[in-house]
Amino acid sequence: MTTTGSLATGADAADPSAPARPARPGRPALPAPYLRWLAGAQLGALGDAALAFALGWAAAAHGGAAAGLVLTVITVARTALVLLGGAVADRLGARRVMLAGDAVMLAATLVLAASAGLRGSPLGLLLLAALVIGVVDAFYLPASGSVPRLLVAAEQLPRALALRQAGGQLAALLGAPLGGALVAAGGLPAAALVDAASFAVLLLVLLFLPVSDPRRVPAARARAGTGATTGTGAGPDERPGLLREAAAGVRLAAGDSLLRSALLLAGAAAGAVLPVVSLLGPLLARTAGWGAGAAGLVAGGQGAGVLVVAALLARRGSGDGRPRGGAGAGAAAGLCAAAAGVALLAAAPVPAVAAAGGLLTGAGSGLFVGRLAPLLLGAAPDTHLSRVQALLTLVQSAALVLSTGALGLLADTAGPRLPIALCALAAGAAGLLALASPVLRRS
Repeated sequence: MTTTGSLATGADAADPSAPARPARPGRPALPAPYLRWLAGAQLGALGDAALAFALGWAAAAHGGAAAGLVLTVITVARTALVLLGGAVADRLGARRVMLAGDAVMLAATLVLAASAGLRGSPLGLLLLAALVIGVVDAFYLPASGSVPRLLVAAEQLPRALALRQAGGQLAALLGAPLGGALVAAGGLPAAALVDAASFAVLLLVLLFLPVSDPRRVPAARARAGTGATTGTGAGPDERPGLLREAAAGVRLAAGDSLLRSALLLAGAAAGAVLPVVSLLGPLLARTAGWGAGAAGLVAGGQGAGVLVVAALLARRGSGDGRPRGGAGAGAAAGLCAAAAGVALLAAAPVPAVAAAGGLLTGAGSGLFVGRLAPLLLGAAPDTHLSRVQALLTLVQSAALVLSTGALGLLADTAGPRLPIALCALAAGAAGLLALASPVLRRS
């Protein structure tokens, strides 16, 4: 597993005033620059979640089709451009791309707040905001996904990513209530202004973030001359185009057995597990006559399961910060546990059992992500960090889009319990195959 690209040493040297102090004997604390960036990033995630609720609420006033169209524009723009975004981040550096993305979103949210305050929320304005969000996401997500590797030592990656996962889940849980409160108080303009404030804070954090990528970008340029890394065959004075660099990232992942297996497993998990709580759980509650409260219990149980397991992974672990056991085997075990939770939901006779299924699904999902994320990030070469993260986003998004449509159609014809059971079978099969895979089991 390639872990030589961590720039934690350079980051600590750039910020001698904030050395990493031991949290307890034998386990150093996470670097202060990473914790500062993480705090700003989670504040931004909370603002984004609140704005997402506000956009959905405003779009719903134009009808269900309009609301679906707004969400589709975000997903399509992000999926179409994410490979290009990963290539840009690897070429220019993650910090530059994130600075540009936050600056664009700060301006966009301020314009959205002003326009909504003056003209209301016409569908055209909402679609334009959705397009901007999707495009910025395509460049921002691969860049931000590579930041832990640039700021944290390799042995601390599992804890660092688990802490990020816990913070992201907390932001997701609090985002909708915050968005509702902001919409009630001041409508879409209020939510947009709060999100703009979060982008302003994150911009300040990034301006003082000690990430210069000194060992990665020069190596990428040198290797591009020989074609050793990118495989483009470019001459020494010729830089390959961004599309060719994006294609080189795909070739790298396809040719690396560990990256290929981990990405396929991530796609299978996204397609089999994510639609259960967001789509099939509410359909089950409605058809069973349980009401919206039961659907909320299932979703809340899933979120609580993810949050608790992510917090435990961030807090505990072995004394040197390494995860206990193999990362691939842990991810596979987590997916099997999530499959058991989905199966419990499929057979749930009452809402309490369904909520227990949601809790188990979330706990398994939290373990899966907490083990697979550091495995993927640690296995990526220094020159392709953002492109591997872009591929992860693409694989998960494509699997989710395909499975959500098919499962929704099946639920309309056969009821929701059958597609939920099929999701359990698919997730369980993927987990068992991962346990049987020598590449993942020994990682």
